[in-house]
Amino acid sequence: MDRRRFLLTSLTGILAAPLGAGAQAAKVARIGYLASGGSLAFPNLTEAFLQGLRDLGYVDGGNVVLEYRSAEGKSDRLPALAAELVALKVDVIVTAAGTLVALTAKQATRTVPIVFIAAGDPVTSGLVTSLARPGGNVTGLSLLFPELIGKCLEHLKQVVPGVSRVAVLWQPGAVPGRTEKDILKEADVAARALAIELLFVEARRPADVEGAFSEMTRAHVGALAVLSTPMFASERKRLVNLAAKNRLPAVFSFSGYVDAGGLMSYGPDLTDLFRRAAAYVDKIIKGAKPADLPVEQPTKFELVINLKTAKALGLTIPPSLLVRADQVIE
Repeated sequence: MDRRRFLLTSLTGILAAPLGAGAQAAKVARIGYLASGGSLAFPNLTEAFLQGLRDLGYVDGGNVVLEYRSAEGKSDRLPALAAELVALKVDVIVTAAGTLVALTAKQATRTVPIVFIAAGDPVTSGLVTSLARPGGNVTGLSLLFPELIGKCLEHLKQVVPGVSRVAVLWQPGAVPGRTEKDILKEADVAARALAIELLFVEARRPADVEGAFSEMTRAHVGALAVLSTPMFASERKRLVNLAAKNRLPAVFSFSGYVDAGGLMSYGPDLTDLFRRAAAYVDKIIKGAKPADLPVEQPTKFELVINLKTAKALGLTIPPSLLVRADQVIE
C-alpha cells in the first residue's frame, strides 16, 4: 500500500468513528402521554410539561416523539389506550392526571417506566411501595388531597363570614377508598372548627351535576366547596356557571376553575407539577429506574381569587386574604 492510499484509508476510519457514535447518540426517545381527559382540558398543563422537556434539551418531533392518548372523560377507555402505548414500545408513559389513569397504566405494564402526575395517594392506592423507595416501574408526583379541604373551607369562611351551611360536591370512587375517607374526615374536622355544617352532595357522572345543584338549592346552602376530580375538571365551565346561576360562592382546588370564572381556588400549583415531571422523564431516558426515583409532593401552593366573580356575587374579599393571593383576576 502506498503512502497516499494509507493516509486516505486512515482518514476515512477516523471520520467514520465519531459518525457512528453520533448516530447512536441520536436515538429518538418515544414518550407516551396518557390522560383521562381532564389534563388535556387544561392545555396550559400539557404545555408546562413540554416546556419542562424543552428546558432539558428535548423537542417534540425532534429528539423525542410524544404519543398522546386521551380518554376524553370516559374512564372505561383508559385500559385500551394504555395498551396501545405499550404496544408502541414507548420508552416511558406519563399519566396526567389523577390516580385512576396511573393505576390503569400500571395494570397495562410491569416493565415500561411510568411517571404519574398529580396522583392522590400513591402509597394507599398501591401505585408505589413507599414515597422514598417506590419499587416496581412507577414513580412521579403526588398531591396532598386530605389536607387541602380544610384550607379551602377556611378561605371560604373568610370570604363569606356569615355562612353556616356549605355544600361539598364530590365524586364517590374518584380516589382510593382510604384517601376518600381521609378527605371527608378532614372536611368534617375543619367544619367543626369553623362552626359550619357540611352537606355532602354526590355527582358520579356528568349527567348528575344538574341534580346536585338542585339538591344544594333545596337544602339552602350558603356556599360550595368542590373536591376536584378529572371529571369535574372536564366539566369546570358548567360547574362555574351553575355556581353563578345559583349565586353560590365556590372554592375549588385548582386555578383552572377560577380562570373559567370561579370565585377562588387553593391548591398545588399544577403547572409546577407538570413542569417538574419532565425531570423524571429525562432521568429515565438516561437510564434511571423508577424504583430508585422517590415520589415528590407539591412544593408550591397557590391562592387565586377572581374579583369580577366576587363583585357579581356581591362579595367583598378581605384585604388580609387579597394580600396573600398569588394571583388576582380582575
